[in-house]
Amino acid sequence: MNAAVPRAVRVTAGEDEAGRRLDNFLMSHLKGVPRAHVYRLIRSGEVRVNSRRVQASYRLISGDEVRVPPVRQPEAGNAPPPSRVRGEWIEARVLFEDDDLLVLNKPSGLAVHGGSGVSLGAIELLRATRGPRATLELVHRLDRDTSGCLLVAKRASALRALHAQFRDGTVDKRYLALLIGRWPGRARTVDAPLVTDERRGGERHVRVDAAGKEAVTHFVPLERFPDAVLAEVHLTTGRTHQIRVHAASIGHPVAGDERYGAADDPVVRTHGLKRLFLHARSLGFRSPKSGEPVGVEAPLGEDLTDPLEHLRATAPAARNA
Repeated sequence: MNAAVPRAVRVTAGEDEAGRRLDNFLMSHLKGVPRAHVYRLIRSGEVRVNSRRVQASYRLISGDEVRVPPVRQPEAGNAPPPSRVRGEWIEARVLFEDDDLLVLNKPSGLAVHGGSGVSLGAIELLRATRGPRATLELVHRLDRDTSGCLLVAKRASALRALHAQFRDGTVDKRYLALLIGRWPGRARTVDAPLVTDERRGGERHVRVDAAGKEAVTHFVPLERFPDAVLAEVHLTTGRTHQIRVHAASIGHPVAGDERYGAADDPVVRTHGLKRLFLHARSLGFRSPKSGEPVGVEAPLGEDLTDPLEHLRATAPAARNA
């Protein structure tokens, strides 16, 4: 006897779902379906809200009726969960956690979520480790090659509250970046609009363009070397690849940047750097429940401290900014 053909279902958004993005809502109802496929379903019109086509960024209102199309999801036996060792590894990188959220020290090379050829990202590893009852949603993104503080919400209400803080610009995000070249003067602000081109090699390519979206980056030198500078970076806006593109646009690309960086990178060539030297050093925000300030800092890993120490040892002219 043939198996029953799966049918679309209609799900009504409750009060706890109000303000949640449609794409995140669907990901929680289509477990195991790659995010890229979810976006295709939305673009094709197979997903509807109150019988209307909407964009992935649409924020739900309590009472909205969402049409969730039939999707063949992977059988449990076809995709074994991460091993115990892998689960312990990702859990050991949790820097802070309470009832509403957690902050993960994401390593370089790990995508924040699966899709585009990546089977498992940070959020999938956390979900697999914590079991099907866990509600975990990414609050923001980090590039795959960037390490450091990644904020994850454990409740829908916390996700909405944290998203509001990001929209209001009240979240303090600080990065550490090693920039190539001799840095003149002190702090520098780059105010240059950015536009995103079509994907190249599976990743978006961003460039400075007057017709692009507003983007503002603040660079503060911390430690200078003859051919590089260690800088703290603060973002006023949060565009894709913003730090990397702004740094390259002023002639000081991020060390180890294979997309926007220098053709002859002295830190890679001489000091053993094997990755992008960009690290989300700290996050400052307010607790969704109490409103009290929360500050979390992620230490640099050995893949960054080792090249930095080698640079210090071989560059006696180094000095504090």
